[in-house]
Amino acid sequence: MNFGQLPHCPFVAAGRIEDPQFFVGRREELDFITSRMTAVQPTSINVVGERRIGKSSLLYHFFQTYEQRVQRYGKNANDYVVIYLSLQQVQCQQVNSFYQAVAKELLKQHSVQKNSNLTNSLKVKPLDGKAFSEAIELWKQEKVLPVLCLDKFEELFDYPQQFDWGFYDNLRSLIDRNCLMVVAASRKKLSIYSKQHKLTSDFFNLAHIMPLKGLTEAEALDLVRLPQTNIPSTQAVLTPERQQLALSWGGRHPFLLQLAGRCLWEAQIQNRPDDWAKAQFEQQASILSPPRFDPHRWWLPLRWLFWSMPLNLGRLAKFIGASLDDFGNWTTGMLILITVILVVLGLWREEVRDFLKLLGGDND
Repeated sequence: MNFGQLPHCPFVAAGRIEDPQFFVGRREELDFITSRMTAVQPTSINVVGERRIGKSSLLYHFFQTYEQRVQRYGKNANDYVVIYLSLQQVQCQQVNSFYQAVAKELLKQHSVQKNSNLTNSLKVKPLDGKAFSEAIELWKQEKVLPVLCLDKFEELFDYPQQFDWGFYDNLRSLIDRNCLMVVAASRKKLSIYSKQHKLTSDFFNLAHIMPLKGLTEAEALDLVRLPQTNIPSTQAVLTPERQQLALSWGGRHPFLLQLAGRCLWEAQIQNRPDDWAKAQFEQQASILSPPRFDPHRWWLPLRWLFWSMPLNLGRLAKFIGASLDDFGNWTTGMLILITVILVVLGLWREEVRDFLKLLGGDND
């Protein structure tokens, strides 16, 4: 494919990146997933990152390129089937619909279509949890590992009546028997969601957490040089000066870099000044920032100043007063205890009585 056949703008500032030629970086993260998938005992992964940090694009790109990656690890690509599924879809709001959606994506893959044992196992109706588990067990007998890249996993927690602990235990059971691998992307760790929703399934103790953060400096530079970075015999659409502007505006944040590149590209082809591009960038980048005036955020420091701080100071004063009372009680108690001991031992003497008077503060 030459540059003339490509979209004019290589920067994707909305949704996941679907054209692999425009995906840049994440080499370490992709290797991380590949190494866990090709290990003797596959290990499921929880990809954790903030909004628009690139979780969807990462999972989708891995789905697109896993065959080449496993081959670099000396493995047969036919021993794995990777699918991508966004759990934001309406089809994933019920348990059986979830299993059907997974089965539908698995059946789309060419390597699956060639093996009737794999396809027939997933065409059982109804495809509930039991039938799905039995189907995946047959896949293991065929020595094929299904890898589910499940994006926006936190969406399932909106349907607690459907996706209860039994659903998660079923997935965990398949994972434990090395029949299935899950790469789940979420904003927070799944263990945090499990505590919030009081789910006790061991599924949420996925062995490996992969935090997804900004790009490296080299990867950020590769991004602003698109399409030259990935497509031979092409040139970067941005001038070197505007590449530096994109880096200064977007830093290493993938979405902000894509947005900066797109705004500068639009300014370039429309013969507009850089200030126009900067205004466009700032307006659209604001979706990642909290509003300047958030009543809830402003109330927190005021609440601390006028409620929490006076309350804690009052508690401290009360504690000090109680402590002084306790010290007086302790002194009196010790005097009584010492007196009893001396009387019992027959050591009561005038000198001891004077000493106890001194301790007790008796100045009469």
